[in-house]
Amino acid sequence: MPIAARPADRFDRLASAAVEHVEHRWREQLANVEFAVDLVPPAEIDEPAEGSIESGGVLLAQIIPATGRQRAHIVLYRKPIELRARDSADLEDLVHDIVVHVIANFLGLDPGVVDPGFEE
Repeated sequence: MPIAARPADRFDRLASAAVEHVEHRWREQLANVEFAVDLVPPAEIDEPAEGSIESGGVLLAQIIPATGRQRAHIVLYRKPIELRARDSADLEDLVHDIVVHVIANFLGLDPGVVDPGFEE
């Protein structure tokens, strides 16, 4: 019997799959972007960067703009996203939707352009 995957590992796989699904079409535009997953957003954020994703005042995904030699980062926050999902299928859909939206915001495009199969 296989050992159940830890929630963090499962979320990382979902996030990675969602990024890969979109990234292959936008490889050049996203070449200098690092993607990451953190457990929760930092406690001290004055104002998240434009294009970050919030729900009910809670940061779900953040765009951290490039500065100097530092690449831009797109960070997904696992716990707030998991708490909004009803079940594992809903979590998969939610992660995909958030990734599409935050990449669309970063690129200044409509989510339907970033992922032609995207439905709101």
